[in-house]
Amino acid sequence: MDIRPCRPKWKGTMTDRERFNNQMHYKPVDRCFNMEFGYWNENFETWDIFRENGIRNNAQADVFFNFDRIAGVGGKTWMSPPFPNEVIEETETSTILRNGDGLLAEIPKDAHDTIPHYLESSIKTPEDWKRVKDERFRRDDPARKIDVHKLIAAHPTTRNYPLGVSCGSMIGKIRDMLTFEGLAYACYDYPDMVEDMVETACVLVEDFLDQVLGKLDFDYASGWEDICFKNGPIVSLDFFTEVVVPRYVRIGKKIHAHGIDLWYTDCDGDVRPLLPGFLKAGINCLFPYEVNSCIHPVKLLDEYGKDLRIMGGVDKMELGKGPEAIKAYLESLVPAVERGGYIPFCDHRCPPNVKPEDYLYYLDLKEKMFGMK
Repeated sequence: MDIRPCRPKWKGTMTDRERFNNQMHYKPVDRCFNMEFGYWNENFETWDIFRENGIRNNAQADVFFNFDRIAGVGGKTWMSPPFPNEVIEETETSTILRNGDGLLAEIPKDAHDTIPHYLESSIKTPEDWKRVKDERFRRDDPARKIDVHKLIAAHPTTRNYPLGVSCGSMIGKIRDMLTFEGLAYACYDYPDMVEDMVETACVLVEDFLDQVLGKLDFDYASGWEDICFKNGPIVSLDFFTEVVVPRYVRIGKKIHAHGIDLWYTDCDGDVRPLLPGFLKAGINCLFPYEVNSCIHPVKLLDEYGKDLRIMGGVDKMELGKGPEAIKAYLESLVPAVERGGYIPFCDHRCPPNVKPEDYLYYLDLKEKMFGMK
């Protein structure tokens, strides 16, 4: 589908790639990098600006709003093949299915955006893990082979946008596979099993990186964890420090050897207890940085200085309160934007309670405050 942008791209004198790299390395820029993380699925049904223009997903929305381009490359660094999705049972209000992670999940039939209610994991014991590992985590799976020439053609060195390389997930996807409660119990009941899961995840990421590093010129690295909630990490700091961080360090050595010195990980919740471990390995950027479960981004950036970067941190709750609250919150971010190493956008997917007219006001105000003068 050919998407026609609803607004002009922010004026600038640099390419998106130059701007991103300078901004995240505290160098002069023509203006702030302009991006957003996306929207709840419900927004595409309820926002008239999306419905009337045929915008059905986040990728189309990025083009529609004419944001700066940012891209990433990844491989099959997790389960392959995944479990087949199959419906196990249906009630009047919900569907119970087995998802790709092997979880029994209960989801509402009205399709509103919510975290599924997970009923059971396919992995409860070391014997279960051994079976699933043999079936779905083979390093020699042909699906893990990367078509490097295709990637080079898609992302040439002459590109004008930043390109990232995925460093996968060391523990977040394990949480997905075991469930929140299952991981908490397994760390105590079967610590060797969980460490083998982390090692397996690390090796699969290393195998992928060995195929692409040195072949494409990446601007940043990315990862995904989601192992925190509003009260902090869901795993003990001892486990994180002794088991997870050493795997981050191994990955960090690989990407640093190829000149990649910007590495963000997507982790919701209060990530502050994990920051020392992140920074030790070279994970020096937080994304999308949820404000309400942490602290205002300016405060954290003041604490860590130029050792830390943040992408995100625009409080979604304030976006839902209307123009006055939006203006006040963006004004509070001025020191972070002026400092560098910070790109403001909604601190997760923008929820449907934000009015479309208020969201457009937010985009306009962001350009007025942080665009090219």
